[in-house]
Amino acid sequence: MILSCYFQGILRSQQIRQVIKCSRMACSKESHAEEDKFIKDVFDLSMRQTVQKSRDICTPVLNFRTPQEIQGRIDLGLHPAGENNGELLKLCEKVFENSVNTGHPRFFNQLFAGLDSYGFAGSIMLDALNTQGHTYEISPALTVIELEVVKHMLKFVGYEGGEGTFNPGGSYSNMLAMNVARIRHFPDSKVTGVSGLPLLVNFCSEQSHYSAQKNSALLGFGEANCKPVKCDERGKMIPEELEKSILEAKEKGAAPFFVTATAGTTVLGAFDPFNEIADICERHNIWLHVDGAWGGSALLSEKHKHLCNGVERSDSFAWNPHKLMAAPVQTSVLLLKEKDLLRKSHSLNVPYLFQDDKPYDTSYDLGRSLVACGRKCDAFKLWVMWKSRGDSGFEKQIDKALDNAKYLTEAVKNHPHFRLVIPELEFTNVPFWYVPPSLRGETENEEFFTKLGKIVPIVKKRMQISGLVLVGYTSLPNIPTFFRMTIANEQVEKEDLDFLLAEIERNAADL
Repeated sequence: MILSCYFQGILRSQQIRQVIKCSRMACSKESHAEEDKFIKDVFDLSMRQTVQKSRDICTPVLNFRTPQEIQGRIDLGLHPAGENNGELLKLCEKVFENSVNTGHPRFFNQLFAGLDSYGFAGSIMLDALNTQGHTYEISPALTVIELEVVKHMLKFVGYEGGEGTFNPGGSYSNMLAMNVARIRHFPDSKVTGVSGLPLLVNFCSEQSHYSAQKNSALLGFGEANCKPVKCDERGKMIPEELEKSILEAKEKGAAPFFVTATAGTTVLGAFDPFNEIADICERHNIWLHVDGAWGGSALLSEKHKHLCNGVERSDSFAWNPHKLMAAPVQTSVLLLKEKDLLRKSHSLNVPYLFQDDKPYDTSYDLGRSLVACGRKCDAFKLWVMWKSRGDSGFEKQIDKALDNAKYLTEAVKNHPHFRLVIPELEFTNVPFWYVPPSLRGETENEEFFTKLGKIVPIVKKRMQISGLVLVGYTSLPNIPTFFRMTIANEQVEKEDLDFLLAEIERNAADL
């Protein structure tokens, strides 16, 4: 009797919970219907404004407006009461209208470009999952996917048996490499710091990425102790100058510990002579890091991987798939030849987060070996792309970019009104000047090229305002300002490159 009453009570409470649950679900469905519609509307808007427009060369790259004009067109203020979904959707549309379409085949402004549909799909899934990559417990599938992608990328660099991690950008990857190198050389400094160490100096080419100097400052070594090494006329580090700088530092009592070589410099696309630099680093027991953020993707091409000959002798390698591989920004990885260095450099006992009595192998808690705790699982976007394309798909993409660069180089070389900055192509970077009508026939001396440099920003400004094409510019020591053309988007065709040259001519016709 008692048991019967007990079970009847349980049954009644279950029935009551079921009624409450069904009532709650009905209310939930009604309250979430508008939110679901808003998500779908934003997705449709994103498809129209980015994915589809990136395939249409008839649409502009951007509708240029000043900051003040954008502030006047979009209600940027945050108010006590929220907007309704209809008004919010209109605001989202205005954001698209006042943004740059970096997926457009005539966007050449940066070292990233293009919009990969599969990478975009991966990004949507990542945002939907809204998790972090510090423990297997909260990101099980994404953790094993990251390890698989890292393992695959290690093979291309020649680091079989090594390790790696995805990071928020190439500068961060370069910073981690520098810190790992310091602890590899001076293990106790992980605990005691750098104050008791000799003066630590590091080296990079004078055309390397600026993150080498910034990271030297950030990690406490100082900007002044990141020594720039002279480059040749093609932008490659001169090995003899590197060794000379190392010996000078040693004579002054400093301890050289780290060299940054570059696979694809940001301006000229130069690849440093890695084997010769590796010889020097081995002689002096110095960590060799290769910043392959831009040019590392050449490893995917049988035709062009020779550009990276010798990188397998380095100790670490930074690679940004969000550049030439067109993965969504940001997708960056640091690869290390020696396994377990990340753990030795960054591990810390954090009992509220990392416990050893879990129902799985806790070595899969990747955050144990990293600086960052909150970390997006960026490897997933690249994994979706790689599953879709395979190695061969990426190889075709890299080859096409180099073929397009060769085409543009020849077009500039053969055009009477254009001049190349360097005579031969290094990578997909094509630096050049335009000779306007007023300067034609002048002697091509230092003054002549200085004048050419002055018209570059004027032409760029006009093209930016027109919105039809976007290309960058820069200068180098002893080289006046020039157009810094880079090709990364696989949707770029030869007609887009012809269009660029024609637009420069049109916008400089009165100069």
